[in-house]
Parts: sequence; structure tokens; C-alpha cells
Amino acid sequence: MSQVITNTYAKGVEKLPLVFKDMRLAFVLLVVCFAAWGVAANMTDPLVKVFSKIFTMSTLQASLVQFCYYGAYFCLAIPAAFINERYSYKVGVLTGLGLAIVGAFMFYPASSSMTYGFFLAALFTLAAGLSILETSANPFVISMGPEGNATQRLNLAQAFNPVGTNLGVFLAAMLILPNLHSATGEERASMAPEALRAIQSAELNAVMTPYVGMAFALILIWACIALVKTPNTREQSATTWSGIHFGATFKRLMANKYYRFGVIAQFFNVAGQTCAWTFTIQYVMAAIGGNEAQAGMYLQYSLILFLLSRFLMTWLMGYIRPTQLLLGMALFASTMCAIAALSPNMLGVFAVMSISVGLSLMFPTIYGVALQGLGDDTKFGAAGLVMAILGGALMPLVQGALIDTYDAAFSYIVPLGCFLVVAGYAVFELKNKRPAVQ
Repeated sequence: MSQVITNTYAKGVEKLPLVFKDMRLAFVLLVVCFAAWGVAANMTDPLVKVFSKIFTMSTLQASLVQFCYYGAYFCLAIPAAFINERYSYKVGVLTGLGLAIVGAFMFYPASSSMTYGFFLAALFTLAAGLSILETSANPFVISMGPEGNATQRLNLAQAFNPVGTNLGVFLAAMLILPNLHSATGEERASMAPEALRAIQSAELNAVMTPYVGMAFALILIWACIALVKTPNTREQSATTWSGIHFGATFKRLMANKYYRFGVIAQFFNVAGQTCAWTFTIQYVMAAIGGNEAQAGMYLQYSLILFLLSRFLMTWLMGYIRPTQLLLGMALFASTMCAIAALSPNMLGVFAVMSISVGLSLMFPTIYGVALQGLGDDTKFGAAGLVMAILGGALMPLVQGALIDTYDAAFSYIVPLGCFLVVAGYAVFELKNKRPAVQ
């Protein structure tokens, strides 16, 4: 397949259908799923700042939000692969949506209990469902058309993810951030317990509202997907559930250097993306002042750039090899991080927003390139790439600790290093010719 892709970009050979005719409706519904988990992920990003203020905790402690959210992706990816292998991608999608609905509804009792741990449990459950959903939906999209343009098709579907990310940040900016009380940590510490509890209750109710609303939207999506007919994507195998089969699959995947490096690159890509977006509000407030709601608008602008750039990159992939674009955008994002670290002013704010341009194509491109030619190992290979999202759980803790110790500007050396690893993966893939897939 590598040779087919190379010739397609270089010489514009035979035009392949992007999506098989009998998969078009299912593809559209999956596109809605891509937008849905974008809402959840980016509505969660501002919660690090929100919870640090509500519960008067350090940035490192508040970063447990991302640890629970992305940690759930790591824990549920392999179970999702077994669901896909035993049943089908569609069953995996429905299972993931169902668990996400439960997690979103858990925000209601969490707001009543007013405990940070309950919110973390709700986030973990929500993200666990989204992990199964994403582990199923990405390879499902890849299977919906010819292998020769799978990366472009996945980029098209993922192009609608930023629609959700923008909506998620908008909901946070409109429904959560404006409802944070202006009292500082010192002022909260001096309040009477009853007064503080009243303020916290109002703030946590504001956090709960968009998540419960999202639960109802996910129910509608679940019903639509359940009703649509799709071809069965499960490969029959008598040894699917044996430990020998899984062990052999794992050994083949680890022996594939293109896949192995792809998992590493995905770890650092998600780490860099999560760090860049999670701490945008802190960076803006430190660089140019303002409150959480005002700083949140810069995160919204950043994600609008992400949305527009995703469509631009999808179009460019019709003419330029995906990994060539990946290399250019990884180096661009690294440069923006360096500017942000060195110039904590308006220039730095623009640089932080511009990181999203580089991010726009990274996840689906790494995902599609790493899965090339895996054949029957694709389902478990997809799980490994989703498990790599663990980077979004771990690296924000590192950046949060740097913010607590130094400042928000200096902390952007963390995503800088992450994007350099992604650039290294692109160079590796460009310099090493894959063997032709038979």
C-alpha cells in the first residue's frame, strides 16, 4: 500500500472512491461521533483551571482531571479491541457511547456531593466510554473505503472533531467560566464554611449542566447508529480469544518498527496537544492579564484555527504525502512553543494559539500511517494507538508542576519536546521505505 500511496500523491493515478457506497450513511453518523468526543475532550480542558479555583488546589492537583480523563483511554483500549474482534466495530461504537452516557449523567450526583473525587470518577467513566468509541470509530472509518486513501479518509472524518472541540470550549466559556466566583484563594480561605459552600455549589452546578445536556445528545446519536444497517466488519477466527492468538498479535505489532514508532509518536502528540490546550488559560492570564472567561476566548480562537487548519490539511493531502505535512507542522508547532516560552506577552499568546495549526493533522495522520499494512492485526493495533493517549494523562502533570515551580511561559518547553518527537517520527517514515503490501 505504501507504493500505491506514494504514486497517488506523485502522479495522481487512478481516482479512488473516498467512501464505499454502502457505507456512506454510517460514515456520516461516525463523523457525528468524532464531533461528540471533541465536545467532551475540550469542555474538560478548562476544568483544570476551574477546579483549582473552586477547591483551592495547586495546578498539579487540578491536573488530575487530565490524568483521569486520558488514563481511562489507556485502560479501556484493549477491552475495546476485544469487543471489536468478537463482535464488530458497530457494537464497539454503541458500547462506547453507552458508557459515555453513564459518565456524563454522573456529573449530576457529583455536583450534589461537591467532592473532587466524585467528579474525577465521572470523568473517568465518561472517558472510558469515549476510549471504546474512539478505538472502534477510527479503524471503522479506515475500513469504509479503499486502503490507498485511508489516511485521507480518516483526516476527513477527524476534520469534524474540531467542530466538537470548538463547541466544547464555547459551552465551557458560556456556561462554566462566567459562573466562577471572583473570590481568590485567600478570600475563600477566610470565608465562613456556609458561605464558601454556597459559592462552590453554584460553581459546581455550572460545571454539571453542559455534561448532563451532552448525555441526552449522546442518547440520540446512540439510537441513530443502532438503527442504521452496516456490513459486518468482524473477521471470523477460531483462535481470536486464545492467549496464543493475542500473544502472536502483540509480537507481530512490536516487531513492526513503523507501528512501534507510531505509538511513541502518538503518545507525545497527544501529550503536546493536551498540554498546549489545557494551560492556555493560565498562560494568557499570566501574559496579558484578565479573568478566566476572557482568557478562555483565546482558547476558543485557538480551536477555530484548529478547525480551519484540519480542513486545509485534508485538502493538501490530495497533493502532498501525509508524512511530509506532518514533519512541517511538527516543526512549526515546536517553534511556536519556543516563542511562547521566550516571549510571555501578546506575541506569546499568538504563538500559543498558532500551535493548533500544527496540531490539526497530527493525530489522524500518525494513526493512519502507523496502521498501514497491519491487516488482521489492525484492531489490536488501533487499541495500541488509543492507549498512547496516555501521554495526555502524564505530561500535563509535568507541565502543571513546572507552572507551580516556575511559570506558565517556561512550562511550554514540555509540548516543545513532545512535538520534536513527532517530527522525528515523520523523518523516520520518510527515510525508510515500507515493504509493499501483498
